[in-house]
Amino acid sequence: MAVYAIGDVQGCYEPLRRLLDKMHFDADNDTLWFTGDLVNRGPASLKTLRFVRSLGDAAITVLGNHDLHLLAAHLGGIRRSGNRDTLDQVLAAKDCDDLLDWLRHRPLMHQDKKINTVMVHAGLSPHWTIKQSLRQARKLEALIQGKKAARLLTEMYAKPPRRWSASLTRWQRRHYALAVFTRLRFIDKKGRLEMSQKGPPGTQVAGTVPWFEVPQARWQDQSRIVFGHWSTLGETQRTDVIALDSGCVWGGCLTAAILKKKKPPRYIQVNCP
Repeated sequence: MAVYAIGDVQGCYEPLRRLLDKMHFDADNDTLWFTGDLVNRGPASLKTLRFVRSLGDAAITVLGNHDLHLLAAHLGGIRRSGNRDTLDQVLAAKDCDDLLDWLRHRPLMHQDKKINTVMVHAGLSPHWTIKQSLRQARKLEALIQGKKAARLLTEMYAKPPRRWSASLTRWQRRHYALAVFTRLRFIDKKGRLEMSQKGPPGTQVAGTVPWFEVPQARWQDQSRIVFGHWSTLGETQRTDVIALDSGCVWGGCLTAAILKKKKPPRYIQVNCP
């Protein structure tokens, strides 16, 4: 029995199936963790959604920004990413409602205490412990699954508060948390979000660092963190973080990591067209 974490698929169904074949994945015994962004930009978002859903309890996926973009398009009619979207086939499918109801009930953060590992799509706030991060995720999940989902998802495109504070309103806190879980890359030395930078470490504006390098972040030394989202970072391994988005949709690789307690992961990759 193995636990595999897989980076952002983004509608690249054929590389995903090749990766699973290479892993000798057994749906009866193994578990797949997906770091989010199952859909968009790639050629087969509909097939990807249907397949991952069909895996049932053998697949655990957290929500990414492209997954939320699909939900926003469905629930609120909002489309902001222009002609690079490849979501029309999903939105026109006969089983669209069922698929997106399944998708909106996916978590924003997953924890497995047996292997002391959590998974998010993008990152964690330096102001939160792991327990606090899980609490914020559950509050957001309740909104995404409830009657106010359209409001939350259509407002997610606005600029979020840069820093966590007790003075933020309830919706500002939710907006901040959603940005952290699904879009975060860099943070400045005062703990403020820097959302405009998308390049690899070393290309960012002065005074900012990758979110996982913020000194004295409250989540440190509590759990190993698996994440995706950052294709220009690529697969990265430290003792406390494992990054898995290796840019499959951009012609890179689709990467899986075998997760074991207190052991470095072993990586499996396939090339993507």
